[in-house]
Amino acid sequence: MRMSTLAASLSAVAVLGWSGIAVASAAPPKCTDLNGVVDANQICQIQVTDPGYSVNVSYPVDYPDVNPVFDYVKETRDGFLNVAKTPDFRTMPYELETTATEYGSVAAPRATRSLVFKTYQGVGGAHPTTFYKSFNWDQGAAKPITIDNLFKAGAAPYPVILPLVQAEVDKQLGQPVTISPGDGLDPSKYQNFAVTDDSLIFFFSQGDVLPEAAGALQVAIPRGPVDAMIA
Repeated sequence: MRMSTLAASLSAVAVLGWSGIAVASAAPPKCTDLNGVVDANQICQIQVTDPGYSVNVSYPVDYPDVNPVFDYVKETRDGFLNVAKTPDFRTMPYELETTATEYGSVAAPRATRSLVFKTYQGVGGAHPTTFYKSFNWDQGAAKPITIDNLFKAGAAPYPVILPLVQAEVDKQLGQPVTISPGDGLDPSKYQNFAVTDDSLIFFFSQGDVLPEAAGALQVAIPRGPVDAMIA
């Protein structure tokens, strides 16, 4: 009986020991893991300079959903470096510049925090490209918000959203440039967004809803027309 008790005790210690190791190894990723430095404003600054390329990436280290943010920054940086380090006959250095802007809302039905990355990338093509990536967080429920769960089940927000987005795009570009219904009513085109108390802001990378020549677009629409549909 004692042997059985001892064996059980040793098994428990082993499990706890391995569990402790697992917990320790699952520590949140840090700015230093990306060879970055955290400045006085709690912004991770990642800078790489080489005769053939330059990298400048910055993002806040206190965003609640740290793992996907870290993974995105690492993926963006590493993808660029894989291309930039390839020998070629470039006439000018390649360039990666990624910045992050924060937004927030405390208006009902939930407090939110948004983090939007804007990346400018030049890798020798005829024109550099600009693209966006957003992360949104439900402060109360402590979980991510995506375009798929931003609105109530069964709601139909996009027929309301499209005319508002179209009007703002026309205003920004100074002329009518039609967004096709196939794009304008497609939820996947709105996956990069931020929420404030009075606005929904949509971020369209080059080529998302208009030809690439139109550039990247940041379009804010009032929350009022769709507020009752927000989950």
